Amino acid sequence: MPARKYTEEQRSQFMALIDRGGSVRAAAVSVGVHPDRGYQWMRQAGLSTPRSTQRRYTPEEKAEFFRRLAVSRNVSAVAHELGFNRVTCYAWAHKAGIFTGEYADAKRQAFLALRREGISRRAAASRLGVEAHQALDWDKGIRVFAGGRVHPDGRVVLYRPEEVLANVRNPRTAWVQGERVPLRQVEKVIHARYLSLVERERLKDLTTAGLSIRQVAAEMGRSPSTISRELRRNTVSTSGYLPHTAHRISVKRRQRSRTAKLAVDGPLREYVSSKLKKRWSPEQISHRLRRDFPHDQDMRVSLETIYQAIYVHAHGELRRELAGSLRRGRVRRKPHRDPQARTRRFVDEMTPLAQRPAEVDTRSVPGHWEGDLILGAGNGSAVATLVERNTRYTLLGHLPLERTGEAVRDSLIATLAEMPTTLRRTLTWDQGAEMSEHRGFTLATNMAVYFCDRASPWQRGSNENTNGLLRQYLPKRTNLALHDAQALAAIADELNGRPRKALDWDTPTERMAALLTPG
Repeated sequence: MPARKYTEEQRSQFMALIDRGGSVRAAAVSVGVHPDRGYQWMRQAGLSTPRSTQRRYTPEEKAEFFRRLAVSRNVSAVAHELGFNRVTCYAWAHKAGIFTGEYADAKRQAFLALRREGISRRAAASRLGVEAHQALDWDKGIRVFAGGRVHPDGRVVLYRPEEVLANVRNPRTAWVQGERVPLRQVEKVIHARYLSLVERERLKDLTTAGLSIRQVAAEMGRSPSTISRELRRNTVSTSGYLPHTAHRISVKRRQRSRTAKLAVDGPLREYVSSKLKKRWSPEQISHRLRRDFPHDQDMRVSLETIYQAIYVHAHGELRRELAGSLRRGRVRRKPHRDPQARTRRFVDEMTPLAQRPAEVDTRSVPGHWEGDLILGAGNGSAVATLVERNTRYTLLGHLPLERTGEAVRDSLIATLAEMPTTLRRTLTWDQGAEMSEHRGFTLATNMAVYFCDRASPWQRGSNENTNGLLRQYLPKRTNLALHDAQALAAIADELNGRPRKALDWDTPTERMAALLTPG
């Protein structure tokens, strides 16, 4: 008998159903071809699909089947109980002569004989012990097979016709290059920068019409490189570009799992951990890695990855330990407010900040300082802070007993005494009463004092930022008087040893040393 010839239209319809996620057998039945031909077309197109493999049963499993069959005498029940393939079990029983299939066929013939004698279907089924639904099928000449029914006129009715278009399961999945992926991921819209399924279908239509890559890109409003990369990466069939298959492949590629960089022990994790314990910020660590390891690409990590390692991957005591090394000490991230939404308040100027030399604003000349006080518990203790605007070099003034104008004046004079006169030009302060003795300070240091506008801390931003950093060492609601001058000097040294983004990741100590070194 010559092999049946199938049309190209049947092949195109079959490949379209496969592209949409249908099974080979269901797609073959839908277009009226033999499943084996469907598999052949799949191989010719270079597409892989799962095909059932025969289970290998052990002699012990087979013996257990016959042991239970001797008691039950019901092949289907025993097969279901053991989890064996029913057809295989029938083959074993038939070969052993225990079950030949003649009994069922004999019942069918006896039933049909009774019906020809004029006996009703109900009475014939009752006499032979046949289920009503089975008797109805015999009466209509219907043959039942796994997954459907065949009528005498050749019409085939599938129990789940939706499986012609897709393998519907709970949860629904799609077959993609050797594995299944959740269908909800395939259908999920991620971002406009990713090609959608609709765009991929249009890409298929345009390329089929013979348009070039640049013409397709112009029609779709996409970059030619995007179209070229899509066709190169996601065309896996010799039959051409299949949009649904390409979409599933892209989803599978997108959900590939990666091991977090800092989740694995190694020199990178050790470096990050050690710097966090020294209270370096993630941004400082990220940029300093490029400076310390310029030729080692493995020693690279973004600041976001470091934050993720702290807030997402770390748990329990580890999270508290790492988060405690950060400036704010939070164990959870806090959403940032829009800077444009912040209210900036300005009042009448009380000091001539506008008369401050222009070189102070440009930070081009060293020796201009910003200052403030940070307060302890109940405002009962304080520490004076000084920041040089050019180098971000920090000095701390000891205030052991009180924070009167005289005490602050004397502390600032003593703190700045170690600096050369070339690095003592101006001082910018807020309108706090602690600076009431600013004239005495100016006479002693020859440094002009300029005052910010009321409630305008942004006018001395370097000092405010430094005060925030110092809170890692001098927390709020603690007695700051417990820190003597030696302890404050040690804190300042450690803070000056951190790299700064504003200094191109140099440290304030390095910048100050360059100023103090002759030549």
